[in-house]
Amino acid sequence: MAEFSERVAIVTGSSSGIGEETARRLSQLGATVVVNSSSSVEAGEAVSADLPGESTYIRADISQQDEGHSLIDQTIERYGRLDYLINNAGWTTSIDHKDLDGLTDEVFRKTFEVNVFGTWWLTKRAIPHLRESDDPVIVNITSIAGVRPVGSSMAYSMSKAALNQMTQLLAKSYGPIRVNAVAPGLVATPWTEDWDAMHAAVAAMAPIGRSATPEDCAEAVLALIRNRYTSGEIFVVDGGLTQAM
Repeated sequence: MAEFSERVAIVTGSSSGIGEETARRLSQLGATVVVNSSSSVEAGEAVSADLPGESTYIRADISQQDEGHSLIDQTIERYGRLDYLINNAGWTTSIDHKDLDGLTDEVFRKTFEVNVFGTWWLTKRAIPHLRESDDPVIVNITSIAGVRPVGSSMAYSMSKAALNQMTQLLAKSYGPIRVNAVAPGLVATPWTEDWDAMHAAVAAMAPIGRSATPEDCAEAVLALIRNRYTSGEIFVVDGGLTQAM
């Protein structure tokens, strides 16, 4: 049997980037994978169809509580169980930290609705089902912006710090569910493909000399799923960048 046979995983925001690669690796290792996105339906369906194992695509905007709940409910209805919840869906926009007027209430609210409220609502709905698994795992994809005063906006940094704290609080209170976070630095994804100056700056500063890849992040997720005695950890995946800041 494959390593994750008979496991069911939801990977939010998995139509591209870190989420897509995580879904692909889980599927290659035998897991049944629910692919999700809020708007990129065609891309999400294509990812699901291309996975080597059992998979389905469910469109849901996790910032809408009822849609997030439906994502969990449809998964249970279809597969009867949930073992791994990978909270990868997130949202940001680039706003200089010194531009208070640019960080409008609308941007601030949307950042928290997706990154914090959406993740919380989804996780809360999932926990009763995860409790029925013999190996329940939650992995939140956060950011080094949650541990350092950096990031695409102040709102984004604050939201990821909240998500890191949520990770540790859930780990403390909801064992034996293991709850951890992967906190990448800058990742080379479609979202950042035109951020040439930032990628160059990271390459110049980080000891490993490059930005992260989705594969780097997916392997970190797998490491946290595999280690059955790790919970409450924020796994920084940044090529040593925060050591050089």
